[in-house]
Amino acid sequence: MKKEIVIQYNDIGLRGHINFDDDSRCWIIFAHGSGSSRLSSRNNWVADRLNEMGFATILFDLLTEDEDLNYKNRFDISLLAERLLIATNWLMKSEYYRGQPLAYFGASTGAGAALTAAAHHSPFVPLFTVISRGGRPDLAGINDLKNVKVPVLLIVGDKDHQVIDLNQLAMNNLADAKLVLIPGATHLFEEPGTLDEVVKVIGEWLETKLPARSSDGLFI
Repeated sequence: MKKEIVIQYNDIGLRGHINFDDDSRCWIIFAHGSGSSRLSSRNNWVADRLNEMGFATILFDLLTEDEDLNYKNRFDISLLAERLLIATNWLMKSEYYRGQPLAYFGASTGAGAALTAAAHHSPFVPLFTVISRGGRPDLAGINDLKNVKVPVLLIVGDKDHQVIDLNQLAMNNLADAKLVLIPGATHLFEEPGTLDEVVKVIGEWLETKLPARSSDGLFI
């Protein structure tokens, strides 16, 4: 079921959309990169494929239209991470949530925001992994990277050399991380078949990391 939403917080409203079934296995909360939005074609394509695998997704604007006009806001990782935590809280209190585990998915600067949010989320949030696609995990900063307790999957194109270096540096401060290089891919994964490979890697990762259900349907 796909539904348009507005995440209301104080005097701001963040537009987005969710796609879920009542028996979705987990929720994946997307954090887009700078200059992008909930309408990102690549993130939506990835989300659609993950929906087909039985995972629920939420894509939303990290900034309001007015806030996005200020270029500095697009790189304010603390602000973006706060918005991700706001969306997490909104989801968990919504009628759509059924107690499933949560994952963060960040692209570009959104990866830095996702990792920062993971370092500061409430202990009552059942976050089980963070996934980065062509991300800038280094933007989270050393202290926050060291405070991320969940497994982290870093996906980078093998032709995206500078970002590979930045991901490798970030890995030095992450407790549990795996770096996967996608053959033939550049930063935006525009090459034919590269996003398919991204989805394959994500699906395998989620199958491995997703918490098991008990006989009564609860996650353990």
